Amino acid sequence: MTIYLDCNATTPMEPKVRDAVFKYMTEEFGNAGSRTHEFGTRAKQAVQNARDKVAEMVAASREEVIFTSGATESNNLALLGLREYGEQNAKRHIVSTQIEHKAVLEPLAVLEKSGFEVTLVPPTKGGWVEPEAIKEAVRDDTLLVSVMQVNNETGVVQPITQIAEMLAEHPAYFHLDAAQGFGKDITTLCNPRIDMISASAHKIYGPKGVGALIVRRRDYQKIPLTPLMYGGGQERGLRAGTLPVHLIVGFGVATALALKHSEERAAICRAFRDDVLKALAPFKPVIHGDLDRCLPHVINCSIAGLDSEAAMLALKGAIAISNGSACTSSRYTSSHVLNAMKLPEEEIQGALRMSWCHLTEPVDWHEIVERLRLMESKL
Repeated sequence: MTIYLDCNATTPMEPKVRDAVFKYMTEEFGNAGSRTHEFGTRAKQAVQNARDKVAEMVAASREEVIFTSGATESNNLALLGLREYGEQNAKRHIVSTQIEHKAVLEPLAVLEKSGFEVTLVPPTKGGWVEPEAIKEAVRDDTLLVSVMQVNNETGVVQPITQIAEMLAEHPAYFHLDAAQGFGKDITTLCNPRIDMISASAHKIYGPKGVGALIVRRRDYQKIPLTPLMYGGGQERGLRAGTLPVHLIVGFGVATALALKHSEERAAICRAFRDDVLKALAPFKPVIHGDLDRCLPHVINCSIAGLDSEAAMLALKGAIAISNGSACTSSRYTSSHVLNAMKLPEEEIQGALRMSWCHLTEPVDWHEIVERLRLMESKL
């Protein structure tokens, strides 16, 4: 049996989440926008309950939660949604980082083509961005600062609290791509200086196809976002379309479970990481990213002399792992994250990402070690 170790790409669904999704697909199938009968009323109430659970995770209000199809759409809405405001107010500068997910970097490239200037701050070799570097990049005409909460390839937690403190007196909006940290690095997201937060359900044991953009009010004022699509006025006019009630309910259940069991899950993941490090120790792996700053469910590493593609082939049938972001793995190129960290080329080419969770089955590490040794012997 192959053990799944690619939870940074997507996670298995919690049984309680699966049951809730199935119920609202088959029994409570009403449209939340139908106001003339009880099917619609129950669906609307279910959506509001899920909205409350997502809001609770980040100490927001239900009115500040906008449901989307996932973090990619949320990132696009946060970034491209501010374009009109920036153009009208001569604020055409954006600060972000070189290690962002493509769901941030590509919308930023679109903004650059329309006349915006984007400053991408490089990371340290340990995989995090220095708060001072963000502060130095911010200017009077800076519209937005967008920084990921946790890097999807290395698991390194970014110094969000410190960055928020440095932006305390600056009017720039502060956006977080929290796809990898939502429900795991919880306290950080409760900081009221963070204006917008992107999240996906399928990263926290919920269904694919649903996420949220939390849009906090600032001094009781709405953030001036322009919607990306129109036709129905759902989600306070920011995201038109019939709400996928079953997915939203699943997202709500997954969020509530994550909030309740976060410490327990983290402890299980730390124990699993200890086993990984112990098993790989004879190969003297190079860990990419400061382990002291990483969430406990992921390791990105390379072993001298081993190419990542060959290693994944050798481990096929035993463990399912990756060598980077799932969103770009079909057209694999060397990791822009590891390149930005200025790692040696051989380490980048050999990089392997293992990511697990509290639902992960035990791994026969003896078999993994034997397969890697056999691979080494053939070199």
